[in-house]
Amino acid sequence: MIDRWMFFAGSAALGGTLGWLAGSREGLAWGLLLGLLCWQLLDGFYSKRLLDWLRSEQSNETPVMMAGAQPPLVGVWEEIAVRVRRLMKNRHEQYSESQARLDEFLLALQASPNGVVLLDEEGRIEWCNQTAAQHFGFDARRDLQQHIVNLVREPGFNAYMANANFSHDVVIPGNFNTPARPVKLSVHIHRYGKDKKLLLSRDITPLEQAEAMRRDFVANVSHEIRTPLTVVSGFIETLQHLPLKKPDRDRYLSLMAQQSQRMQTLVDDLLTLSRLEGSPLPGAHEWTPVASLFAHCEQEARALSGMLSPQGHRLEFDAGTDCGIAGFGRELGSALSNLVINAVRYTPEGGLIHVCWKLLSDGRGMVSVKDSGPGIAAEHLPRLTERFYRVDRSRSRETGGTGLGLAIVKHVAQRHGAELKIESQLGQGSCFSIVFPAARVRRQAQPA
Repeated sequence: MIDRWMFFAGSAALGGTLGWLAGSREGLAWGLLLGLLCWQLLDGFYSKRLLDWLRSEQSNETPVMMAGAQPPLVGVWEEIAVRVRRLMKNRHEQYSESQARLDEFLLALQASPNGVVLLDEEGRIEWCNQTAAQHFGFDARRDLQQHIVNLVREPGFNAYMANANFSHDVVIPGNFNTPARPVKLSVHIHRYGKDKKLLLSRDITPLEQAEAMRRDFVANVSHEIRTPLTVVSGFIETLQHLPLKKPDRDRYLSLMAQQSQRMQTLVDDLLTLSRLEGSPLPGAHEWTPVASLFAHCEQEARALSGMLSPQGHRLEFDAGTDCGIAGFGRELGSALSNLVINAVRYTPEGGLIHVCWKLLSDGRGMVSVKDSGPGIAAEHLPRLTERFYRVDRSRSRETGGTGLGLAIVKHVAQRHGAELKIESQLGQGSCFSIVFPAARVRRQAQPA
């Protein structure tokens, strides 16, 4: 500032001196006026340069350093330019840091497994992550500043927004919801700022499915146990209050034993499923000969066949190539036994049941159980391995089935990296096969 006043005084003094020398007192006045005018023009020139520099896109460079024919700023104008540049540089650094933090925050929200939508005071979309776009079918760019109630037409969500009671969440169908494959979303809104809203969405379809399976499981177990328990309780009451002759008493006791055995079988199957789900996966250090599995299953099948019908069934067991399977022998035996027992139970008297082992060309091994039973309709095949699912409930109860056999087979196959295949047609029987990977199959060493 002092330099500016010194320049002003110097310009006036120089003009006055030149005027005095040129025209005495009158020349002094004109000289002072001319000096002040020159100072004003030069000062205006520098102020214009400073203003042009501030308006330009190169304001991060001081006019002193700018290339060009014009002289640089001097004095107070140079100091102003330097200070303005320093201030703008600090502001730019602060803006860059704030923008970087904002970008990191948005990237974190983008990586969230939950949907995130930012709404303004009117309920318009300010920002949403990709997960929310998938949940609701948004376009992250096109739908900005759109009212969310215009995009999410679900009545339950619209009532949730209208009531403005966000103390709880609301469950609505998701974007890809279909009757065959339902999709459920949990939506919860939180207020922040000046009546702005943060919408969080979460896909709860697996939780809903697990809860439905739990309800069905409890209902099925209760139903399966209640029937034989009712029979046993009724017979016990009869034996306690009625004088029965020995033949009647023996018949009642026999029926009670059958129902008790049925409950015991159900509990054993439930425990088997629980053990399969909670135990570690089988390794490749334990090898079970296929021939021993077939021998044990054949013994069980012939005993059950004799109990179910006087004539029995035609049972054929072919162990094929002498091989071994890597895995838990108890689980493998349980899976094969369930397949063979199901075939015996559902095949009419005198029918054929063929059980064979085959070593495939690619090194995999396949055990198959084929029967000449009534067959299964195509619509039932995808659900056969569900717990307690039955094609004919009355027929299953007559034969003593629990509805858990194929679920056990599926679990055992998955634990051993194998695949369960089911082929069946009505009137042409069924074929259940387990295909083991080559890493779990080997030929047994022949004795010397």
